[in-house]
Amino acid sequence: MSEATNFIDGALPATMGVLGGGRMGAGIAHGFLVSGSAVTVVERDEESAKGAYERVVESVDKSIARGAVSETREQLLARFAVSTNYADFASAQLVIEAVPEIWDLKISSLQAVEAELSQDAVLASNTSSLSVSGMAEKLARPQNFLGLHFFNPVPASTLIEVVIGKQTKPQLVDASRGWVSALGKTAVVVNDAPGFASSRLGVAIALEAMRMVEEGVASAEDIDNAMVLGYKHPTGPLKTTDIVGLDVRLGIAEYLHETLGDRFAPPQILKDLVAEGKLGRKTGQGFYTW
Repeated sequence: MSEATNFIDGALPATMGVLGGGRMGAGIAHGFLVSGSAVTVVERDEESAKGAYERVVESVDKSIARGAVSETREQLLARFAVSTNYADFASAQLVIEAVPEIWDLKISSLQAVEAELSQDAVLASNTSSLSVSGMAEKLARPQNFLGLHFFNPVPASTLIEVVIGKQTKPQLVDASRGWVSALGKTAVVVNDAPGFASSRLGVAIALEAMRMVEEGVASAEDIDNAMVLGYKHPTGPLKTTDIVGLDVRLGIAEYLHETLGDRFAPPQILKDLVAEGKLGRKTGQGFYTW
């Protein structure tokens, strides 16, 4: 077995990369970093790379403050780098793409990363709904590609959805279970389908909650409390939508509407809020004021 695949037994890769250092990408980088991997985050420009670095360092500092890691800050950051050059992924055994949920951007990004990787390296997408098999068809080595869908916020979430494409090689299923376990999380393995399992169910509940607000059934807060107190959801569907981003939820709903039918048609209230720039926590206003 080549050096690039000596982690296929499920141990975390010694070197890994994350494309995109936003909230999700930084969270993924932090998880691998504090679990023992050397991590490189690649961003589109220097300003974005600086922001990614600061987000990961902030998460590292919080982990140290909680006593969640045994290594020192210096030891952890010695294994962490940011870059604007895809070529810095050349030695990575695993790279996870975490760019926005825009099909053409996903494809161009994945192709650019794959061109820099070794023949045995694994490439994954953090997509929450887009077709893993469809993306794989655009790659030179589809057998080395799968979905690794992390949840927001990554450090606190205990779930990773492992999405298996039609051409994903079988041994990656067990390997990915091992990676997830090594990160201290639990894997849910699903075959590629629109929305997978988590987004399909989560969006269905959120869209119905939005319709209830639209129809004046109850306030956003009361609807969320019904799910938190009655069904033990950690966060209600509308507050979760604010955290994820209303624009992100709208994009997923539109995709599911197109692929699965009218039951996923986005409510007018969601389209209106996005058009008004009220995207949730990141803009300070969504279904809630932040």
